[in-house]
Amino acid sequence: MAERPARKPRKLHTGQVIRTERLTPHMQRVVLGGDGLAEFGTGGYTDHYVKLLFPLEGVTYPEPFDLQRVREEYPREQWPVTRTYTVRAWDAETRELTLDFVVHGDEGLAGPWAARAKPGDVLRFNGPGGAYAPDTSADWHLLAGDESALPAIAAALESLPDGTPAHAFLEVSGPEEEQKFDSDAQVTWLHRGDRPVGEALVEAVRSLRFPEGRLHAFVHGEAGFVKELRRLLRVELSVPREDLSISGYWRLGHNEDGWQASKREWNAQVEAEQEPATA
Repeated sequence: MAERPARKPRKLHTGQVIRTERLTPHMQRVVLGGDGLAEFGTGGYTDHYVKLLFPLEGVTYPEPFDLQRVREEYPREQWPVTRTYTVRAWDAETRELTLDFVVHGDEGLAGPWAARAKPGDVLRFNGPGGAYAPDTSADWHLLAGDESALPAIAAALESLPDGTPAHAFLEVSGPEEEQKFDSDAQVTWLHRGDRPVGEALVEAVRSLRFPEGRLHAFVHGEAGFVKELRRLLRVELSVPREDLSISGYWRLGHNEDGWQASKREWNAQVEAEQEPATA
């Protein structure tokens, strides 16, 4: 197998908060703009993501900010903390970047920042990355995820031409967390309540009567249920790997730093369990 080329460092951008909006009790929208986004652009993917950089309190960084210099001159424990977020929307004409954050009070780092954000606040980030957009040559589409995948699924649905066969399953805590999308696709909202995350989602996808024809699927969210749905699609239904975009955005019991450190090993283990042996 050929070695993958080394990743090029992604461009560092600086956005200023233009406006915010509480979409649901636990979802906060932040719209960034300003001259610091002059070189930002997306490549047509609907799962574009950016790496947000949150400075540590009490640490003074060089100005103009230079992440490479910080990593060379500062001890690792003083580096900005990175959090990954999906691009909900990018308007190249107005140069506005929309990000949606799940907020659970003071829990975590990015959510509380978003809840307190006000016009003029600065946010630095790298990106974008991304690899998925709905394949219009597919006969139908399946999209499934929890709150963490909601922005990417919404962007994917809104990119599909009207009338495209698509089934979307979105699991949220309750009916108050549902959102409206600019799409005519069939969206099934699943209310978690006190059930374990992903349990209702797996049940719903398994109960779907899969249409005939080639499927293109996007399944993202908590790693445990993603693994279960990967087994369904890849092992039980033999959907080709190239027609699947499946990944754990997060994992119960792990913060992002811990999950990112173990994600490669987790993915390798899942593939070893679920991929057919080759001669």
